Amino acid sequence: MNRVIFLIDGFNLYHSIVELRRDTRYSTKWLDIHALCKSYLHLFGKESTLEKIYYFSALPLYLMTSHPEKIKRHKEYIACLEASGISIELGRFKQKDVFCEKCKSMILKHEEKETDVAIAIKLQEIFLTDACDTAVIVSGDTDLSPAIRSCKKLFKDKKVVFAFPYARKNKELAALAPDSFSLSRNQYIRHQLSDPTTLKDGRVINKPSSW
Repeated sequence: MNRVIFLIDGFNLYHSIVELRRDTRYSTKWLDIHALCKSYLHLFGKESTLEKIYYFSALPLYLMTSHPEKIKRHKEYIACLEASGISIELGRFKQKDVFCEKCKSMILKHEEKETDVAIAIKLQEIFLTDACDTAVIVSGDTDLSPAIRSCKKLFKDKKVVFAFPYARKNKELAALAPDSFSLSRNQYIRHQLSDPTTLKDGRVINKPSSW
């Protein structure tokens, strides 16, 4: 038996969805991540089992005043993912002053923080507790490289694979994990949440019209 756990870099996946829409005009923001991950389980052998999916993201609370609808949509989508059995791990946004070359002045921006560290720690945790045999990281972020190199040294009987989001394939990460693969745009399109989605508490969530 090959026990498989997926670790989802929510923002890396989201930006691939945005790029997919720009390239193809298909909007896939209502993505059924559980179904998407399950559709790739066959790559790990006939006796593979999907043990758990962890979704890492952050709520842009700094938009609460200016764009409350964005936070509402994000919260409702997360609730739908949680209802499908996905474990939600939320980080935070941090303020940062950056120099704008265009306006030649300092401007305030917000950066999503903690996701890479949270994924790295969760990867170590699931291997230390023998929670799975294979960890699949859905991301193309090279900030995860040190964690992968460490796990390859410490857990020689475990396997790490990258599932690169659409247009996010990375040569460095692919070299670290040779059995990595790319998520296809057709799978994004095929695996969408039901509209509406009914949560376990009976609450009904409708897909946003812009999605």
